[in-house]
Formats: sequence, structure tokens, C-alpha cells
Amino acid sequence: MKVPYQIQNLEQYHRNYQKSIENPHEFWGDVATHFDWHEPWNSVVNSDFSNAKTTWYEGAKLNITENCIDRHLEERGQQAAIIFEPNDPQKPSQTLTYQELYDRVAEFATVLTNIGIQQGDRVCIYMGMIPELAIAVLACARIGAIHSVIFGGFSAQSIADRVIDAEASCIITCDGAYRGNKEIPLKPVVDQALKLCDTVSEVVVFKHTGSKIEMSPGRDLWWHEQVNEIREAGIPWEDPASVDAEHPLFILYTSGSTGKPKGVVHTTAGYMVWANYTFVNVFQYQSNQVHFCTADIGWITGHSYILYGPLSAGATTLMFEGIPTWPDAGRFWDICQKHSVDILYTAPTAIRSLMVFGDAPLEGKNLSRLKVLGTVGEPINEEAWHWYNEKVGNKNAPVVDTWWQTETGGVMISNLAGITPAKPSYATLPLPGILPALMDENGNLIQGNSVSGNLCIAKPWPGMIRTTYGDHQRCIDTYFSAYQGYYFTGDGCLRDENGFYRITGRVDDVLNVSGHRIGTAEVENAINMNPQVVESAVVGYPHDIKGQGIYAYVILNKEVTDDEAATTLRVQILETVTQVIGPIAKPDRIQFVSGLPKTRSGKIMRRILRKIAEGELQNLGDTTTLLDPLIVDSIIKGKL
Repeated sequence: MKVPYQIQNLEQYHRNYQKSIENPHEFWGDVATHFDWHEPWNSVVNSDFSNAKTTWYEGAKLNITENCIDRHLEERGQQAAIIFEPNDPQKPSQTLTYQELYDRVAEFATVLTNIGIQQGDRVCIYMGMIPELAIAVLACARIGAIHSVIFGGFSAQSIADRVIDAEASCIITCDGAYRGNKEIPLKPVVDQALKLCDTVSEVVVFKHTGSKIEMSPGRDLWWHEQVNEIREAGIPWEDPASVDAEHPLFILYTSGSTGKPKGVVHTTAGYMVWANYTFVNVFQYQSNQVHFCTADIGWITGHSYILYGPLSAGATTLMFEGIPTWPDAGRFWDICQKHSVDILYTAPTAIRSLMVFGDAPLEGKNLSRLKVLGTVGEPINEEAWHWYNEKVGNKNAPVVDTWWQTETGGVMISNLAGITPAKPSYATLPLPGILPALMDENGNLIQGNSVSGNLCIAKPWPGMIRTTYGDHQRCIDTYFSAYQGYYFTGDGCLRDENGFYRITGRVDDVLNVSGHRIGTAEVENAINMNPQVVESAVVGYPHDIKGQGIYAYVILNKEVTDDEAATTLRVQILETVTQVIGPIAKPDRIQFVSGLPKTRSGKIMRRILRKIAEGELQNLGDTTTLLDPLIVDSIIKGKL
């Protein structure tokens, strides 16, 4: 199946990009004709950008699951839609064909309507990475319910906060999940959360681990019993709902500068087109390829590039329940070999964690099917980029370094695999429809190349955030108020002499050392060049002379217990930073740590590191959403 709007060469990229900027109505109208619609649109895009009021394909009606499943049945009914690789490698993998996925989704959609879920209702989903999570998401979309997936590692309080904000009436969960050598309880956490909120009237529970759980009569329903009930009653499957183009598809919560999470709202038509368009172009997807995105569906990466992007393109998408280092550090490579993976999309954090184990886990693994490698979630440092390219891709699989956000819905800036140039640690060029703008602190547009500034987007794109749930003013204040007429990403960015873009980190992670602006990612990249360094995180702290000093937290591949050896290593790191950036960027303090405070999506919580560096140890804020909260105590004990 050839995708008509897939870019084939560099010349076509430039031609399409120019058309998308000059005539977005025609460009995105042409792309949208290749999807199934119940009713056509009146206009492609209408936008009051400054007030975060943009509509795409206004007047149209559609159902996104028909575009992800139904329209593929005639040609691809027996093709694998989802491959599930369980946590335990001794257990068999599962495959759902497009026909089987259709049956499971349509059936569970009927279960939802049978228990009273209606179009527009909010449904929270708190599950492990199993096929039923995908089925639950798609079933909600099929009936027009608004899904809000909560990562299956969040605390009861975090669940309650999201349920309350979304005013959700239903939670879909499972008894438990597996992660490495651990069994994670999920239903008991939901039970705790529901003591803190009262909007939920139904909890649907899928039996996965078989662990003993409490079931509350009248509220808690077994998934399998509800399925059997509609089968035995002969209840016909629900027809897919016909929803407006701007009907909310999902709410996905992100951390905010305040304690309250922001509910990012994406709507149906524009998000569908953007997730699909970016998937087929960034990864240069070809028919019958296997796409392995290692993210969790609890995050936007999983929404866009495990589910909606690949399935709308008729691809085979692979879901993985476990972690990359269990039962050993070769797990990713085993999966790629076992399922003949063509596209691997993972996080720099995962890459760096695997680099620690060296090349041995890769030995004997047949990765010859890999055509494209991708990175997501944070800027990738050069050393990790080269290792990924050389050791995993054997220099035969282009590395796409994708920059985007929960709020953008899909990739915004990235090289297109094998089509547009790649440059290590650079996201490179914007996708068609994306007009980046670099702004200075005074709100002035920075022209030309070899410049840096705050990254903004100057025009609307189909996958953009529509609002923050229940509080549109917060959306305006957060994203559209800093620079009038622009979407502010919150990231700093460098544009090199060729017009390639490199993300330098969050603006509040840009250091001002003796009047010099230094991106934390730049310093970290230099530190990480030392062969003994696994990963680093850099923050600023008050300095009597410089204004801001640089404090570096560094993870080593082997613990250094000897003081003399530690001093030598610190000197080596300082020399490297001086060579790569200049003496102004040398860290004032280098603390060797066993780990960094990270969210479960791999984001480093720099706020906590800044507080520790500043000595504000009594005001670290909420640490419950960290992957390992105990790591904070370890860092405090070793503070310099």
C-alpha cells in the first residue's frame, strides 16, 4: 500500500514544505482526502492562534477507529495489527490480526455502552502494557467516549487528581502488571484512589496476573464477565459513533509548574491526520513493516506511535510489557530479532542505560531487518547517537532524532529517515506545516542562521493542543501568552549555519553564567563524552561571582571509591567540557551519583536537582511520581 503523501526525496520535502506553509488549506486538504469521512469538512483550518482557538476540518464527521481498523479489513484483515511481547520471555507472544482487533474492539465498545458509557463521557484507563490497554483505548474512541490513559505506575493520589479533573465516570484497569522481576498491583491502587474521589460509578477489571484483589459489589465489574454477558444475551455490536472533527479524542495529563497536572486535550480529525502523516514520513514506513515503539501508552509517544499513527497506516505495531534490561540487557535485541523488527523507536535514556553493558548483549543478534532507528523524549547526546547508529543499526539504519511534545500530538522537527540529512544531536528540519521561530527574551524574532533563542511555532498544525481540560485560560497562559501570536514550546533551541535545529533544553534549564547563556544539554553532552560516564544532569545554583554556577550530577559505569581516582576523573571531565564548549561551561561542582530522579517516562526532574544544589532540602516538592523516590535521599547524602 503506497502512501500518496509520503515524501520520497529531499527535493520533494522542500517542495511540500513550501506548499504547506504558503497554502495549508490545500496541502492538508489533499492529505485528508486519503482518510474515511462520514461527512466532508466546510473548511480545513480556522485559527485565532493567540487565543488558542483553532479548528481543523470543521464541519466534518468521522470515527477514528474506522480509519485505524475497519478500512484495512478487506486488504489487511489477516495481517498482524498488534504483536504483544510479554514481560516474561518464556511466555509466548500474542498476535492480533486486524480482523481480530476489529472483533475485540467492537465487542468491548459494546460492553462500554452496555454499562452506560456514552459519547462525551470521560473514561480513565490505568493498566499495564497489554493488548487490552490498546483495546480499551480504541473502544472508547469507537463510541466517542473521551479516554484518559494514566501511566500504570502512578500513585493513588495522582490517579485521583486526574479522575477528579476529568470528572471521569469509569475506570478501566487490571488486577496487576509485570515489570521485570516485579509484579505491580494496579487494582488496589485504584481502590485507594477512589477513596479520594466520588465521580466513578464503574470499574472494569481485566484479569492479567491472577493476583487476589477486592471487588466492590455494584461498582467493580470483571472484563471477561461483561464480554460473556453481551455474548450470551446476543447483544449486537455498537455501530461506530459519528463524531465531529473537533470532538475531544483524549485527555493526557502532563506535569505543570504548579502542583495541579494539566489535562492536554487533543481532538479527533486533526490529531488523526497528524499522527498518521508524521508516522509514515518520519519513519518512512513501508507496507508490511514491523514498528516497535518501546514507550508506554500512558504517554503521548505510545498514543501516537504505538496506536493511532501505525494503525491508521495499516502497519504492524509491537507492544512490549517489560523493561530493556530484564532478564538481561539483550532484551530489546532479542525482540527485534524474534519479530523481524524494521523500525525501532526508543528513548536516549534507554540507549544510554544499555550502553553501560557494552557490546556483548548485541553479539550474535540478527538485527539486519532494522531499517530505521528513532529517538524520542529528550535530546540525544552524540556518544549515544553514534553507539546507536554503529552498534545497533550497523550504519545501515538512519537515526531519526524526533523533537515534539505531549501538546503537539506528533513529531514537529526531525530528519526523515534516509530522505533529509541527519546530524548527531540535532533534530534538524521541521516537518511540513511547522514554521519554527526563535525569539529573544524581549519577544523579538531572531533571523538568520547560527543563532539561538526560545523555540516557538508561528502557525497552527493539525495535531496541536486545543485546550487544557476545564480551564482554557490555563492553555492560553501556558502556551500562547509569552509571545503574542506564537505557540511557545518552553524549549531553547539553536539553529546552525545550515538551518538545522538543535534543542538545548527547557528554557528554565538554560544557565546564565557570567552573562553567557549555556544550555544544560550542551554541558551534559560534553560530560557524557567521557567513557566512564553513563549519564549526567546539569543545573544552575547561586554563585557569588558568576551569578549562576554549574552543578553536575554524574552517573558512572563503575563506582569510584578512591578519592584520588575521583579527583582525576573530575579533572578529565572538566578538560572535556573546556575542549567541547569552552572554559565558561566548566561545572563548578561534580557529584557522582548512583541514579537521577526521573519520572516513569524517563524525564529528569531537574526541579529536584536544582533544589538540592541550592541547599533547599526541606522544599523538594512532590516526589511520588518518580520512578525511584529513594534516589533523592541518596543524592542528598552525597551532596557536595
